[in-house]
Amino acid sequence: MSLQRFFHFSLALAFISLNVSATQDPFEDINRKIWAFNESLDDNFAKPAAEIYTNVAPDFIEIGITNFFRNINELDNTANQLLQGKPAFAANDFARFLINTSIGFLGFFDVASRMGLQRHDEDFGQTLATWGVSKGPFLMIPLYGPSTPRSLAGRSVSSVLSGTFAIEETDVRIGITALDALETRARYLEVESLIVGDRYSFIRDSYMQYLDFESSDGEDQSDDFVDDMDDFLLD
Repeated sequence: MSLQRFFHFSLALAFISLNVSATQDPFEDINRKIWAFNESLDDNFAKPAAEIYTNVAPDFIEIGITNFFRNINELDNTANQLLQGKPAFAANDFARFLINTSIGFLGFFDVASRMGLQRHDEDFGQTLATWGVSKGPFLMIPLYGPSTPRSLAGRSVSSVLSGTFAIEETDVRIGITALDALETRARYLEVESLIVGDRYSFIRDSYMQYLDFESSDGEDQSDDFVDDMDDFLLD
């Protein structure tokens, strides 16, 4: 989806150690121009819509919609756990999908977590990292936001595995995609005020560090704030 990953990765782990080498952003000049374009669209459209959404929708509706989209992504999680050689995690994630889709009313209620089944967040970009594919240089993509060549390749596969591929009606699929972007942008409102300094550099560095953290399952890095942010995203 165009906006979802932009908001998801910008939100994720906003306060990690920012030490990205300049060599990881060889296209900074054009990246900054695209960033400014994305920021203009966000300020004029996405952010106001998200603010209206959070002001109008009751909390239980917002939580239910968040749970619904996370449940759809359990199929992507399951497939990538298998591709990464983690059958136990794959079984856990698929069980979450079955439980939440059935007794959780299509995922609006996260019953699986209450039963002790932990939620994970995997995508094909992480799978490529597990297979030894380098993330490559930082890229800022129009509408989509922060990315790398590996993330772009991974997104093309994860978009098929996410669960929305089965929706044949174009208008319904577009509507669900838009709602997903709106919900994600609304969650981003809670922490965007924490971004300090040059917003472009902050998001770039956070995103690149986040990719390293996720591709290693957090084994190579340790940061209390990282853990807190991961809990926020997964709750």
